Amino acid sequence: MNPTSNDDSKNVLNADVELQGTLRFSGELSFDGKLDGDINSEGSLTLGDNAVVKGNINVNSVVVRGKINGNITARERIDIKAKTELFGDICAARLAIEEGVTFVGQSEINPNKAALPPRPIEAPRKGGPAKGPDL
Repeated sequence: MNPTSNDDSKNVLNADVELQGTLRFSGELSFDGKLDGDINSEGSLTLGDNAVVKGNINVNSVVVRGKINGNITARERIDIKAKTELFGDICAARLAIEEGVTFVGQSEINPNKAALPPRPIEAPRKGGPAKGPDL
């Protein structure tokens, strides 16, 4: 019997790695390099202090360090560590942000995964929808 299974795999990409394109993995990934592209996984992502990501991140859970320019969606948890620079929106069931983080964006935290109410729609002007000039 093999004590390690594919579901428990831990992948490591160090600071000397530079990638372009979409990064996909299963299990766990520690990433400390540079990526120009998106990260997609059902697993857990840990970004290191040297990580630079220009793209969107969609994972189960993520520990964020480094510099991120893109949106982050996590089905479970986003944990943003001190000194992180994050420019983008975040969406998760749970969120933790340490002191000293730079975060420019919007956040949507929904721990109960409740159905969100529809966003308000601009009311039509009196007399029905706006029409262009008659020619």
